[in-house]
Formats: sequence, C-alpha cells, structure tokens
Amino acid sequence: MFNPGQDRLFVSFRQRTQEAGAYSEAVPVKSFVGAGYTHLHLQARLNDWYINSETQALEAELDRFSRQFAAVHSIGFSMGGYAALRFAKALNLSHLIAVSPQYSIAPDHVPFDRRYRKFAKEFDPDLGGLMEREHPVQGVVLADPFRTADLVHAQMIDLVFPGMSVARLAASGHPATQVLRQGGKLGALQRLLRTEMVGVSQLCKLHRTSRRGSPVYWRHLAQRAEQSGRQELAATAERRHIQLMKDKASEKAGR
Repeated sequence: MFNPGQDRLFVSFRQRTQEAGAYSEAVPVKSFVGAGYTHLHLQARLNDWYINSETQALEAELDRFSRQFAAVHSIGFSMGGYAALRFAKALNLSHLIAVSPQYSIAPDHVPFDRRYRKFAKEFDPDLGGLMEREHPVQGVVLADPFRTADLVHAQMIDLVFPGMSVARLAASGHPATQVLRQGGKLGALQRLLRTEMVGVSQLCKLHRTSRRGSPVYWRHLAQRAEQSGRQELAATAERRHIQLMKDKASEKAGR
C-alpha cells in the first residue's frame, strides 16, 4: 500500500506473469498517488486468477479495508481485469477500466477459449464465477474485436455488470492498450478514470489518435486483412508497419 490515509483508493492487480511462483517488486502509480489517492497493489503468487484457498479471506479483508474510502477506482489487465471484477463488490468499486479481461477460465463457462486451460485445472468455477457477484461499478471493458475470444469475454461481462460498456479497439492486441501505450496515451487513460469521465467514446478517440503512429496497430491490421483475403490492404498495412519500425529504430539510434 502506498500513500495511506487518503479518502480515495486506487487498486491495481498484477496480471498473468512469466514469473509465477514469486512476487515482484511493487511500485506506486504516480499519477494516482500524486492526485491524492491511496494506492493498493495486489498480487497473486501464481497464475490462478486470484482463485485459491485464500480467496475468501482476501475478499473479507478487502471488504473491511475499503469501507474507509469515499471512492474506489481500479485498472486491471487480463487476469488483473478479471480480479477487479471478481472483487468489485468487496472493494465497493465505483469506477473501473478492465483491459481484455476474462469472464472466467472454467471450461464449462467459456468453452470457446482454450488459451488458459492449463491454468484452469485448480480453478473453482463457483468461487470464481462472476454471475453471482454483480456490482454497480461504472466503466469500460476494452477489447480488440479482431480477437474473437476477448470480445466474447467482454460481452459476457457486459451482461453481468450493466454499468460496464464495451469499447472495441480494433487491432489493439492483448491486452487492448498496446496501441494506446505506443501513442503515449496511458496517462490520458488514467486521467479519465480519476475524473470519472470513462466512456466508450473517450476511449475510442484515444485509440484513433494513437493508431496512425503505432507499429502494433499496423501489424495487427495487416494480419487481419491477410486472414480475410484483403490482400491490398494487408500489403499497405505491412509496409506502414515496416516503415514505422525503421523510423523508431533510427530514432532510438540517434539518441
């Protein structure tokens, strides 16, 4: 926990990591701490989507802890986005940006998505289910519509959490902030959350202003165009991707 004693809380969750089995060093999110938030950072030691023998104890502690705050905001990525939704009620979460989150990883819940099956063996679908944990949190789920599984997860979340809307950020990848990151818009994303101005139109506008200079965007667009048989668009997008990569390499070499 960073900057304790404030009346507003910002919560972040570690997403799925290659370093599972160990905790990583936590650092404060300066934009929230500087704006007068207490920052609580949560980590799961394993890639278990925070569903384990300690889940209920964590839930009870978060419920107790969050009562002192007038407002609770969060941003979560992939597994961290799922965790923000799973603990939204315990945290009394008011505003959330969930980036490419999962509705569940239980095969019976999401038979269309096999990406996380090796992590789902110990996943308790009842303890991890979102259906019974509806909470009136307001915010946006970001998803790349070119990644069908991510979009379906987002739509399922939208049904359970009616205060959440789905922002379709085409060719944004997973997580769906890759283009925003390359465009230097993560600060603007955080600012929208702090001012509680998070909406689909605002997020889509940030994406549009970032994609022209984003190699990730053009690479994903080229891949999608190739898959759909739009060869001319694929070639144009690939040329743009290559040129941007060369420009960035030249810029880096000149520093």
